[in-house]
Amino acid sequence: MANETATAKIRLQYFRSKICTPVKHKLVIKGLGFTRLNQIVEREDSASVRGMVAKVPHLVRIVE
Repeated sequence: MANETATAKIRLQYFRSKICTPVKHKLVIKGLGFTRLNQIVEREDSASVRGMVAKVPHLVRIVE
């Protein structure tokens, strides 16, 4: 049987366009799974996701 632990989730909103941003920022947005502006996605609340959000705080916000 698989280990069924409840992992914490974090909701992220992509609220500002990635146009005229460095290529690394565009790749972070794509890596988080965003495809459209004002899109909200739910991701696992892990150190790697928090680190990605920390790299583009001007493009992504955490939604409660």
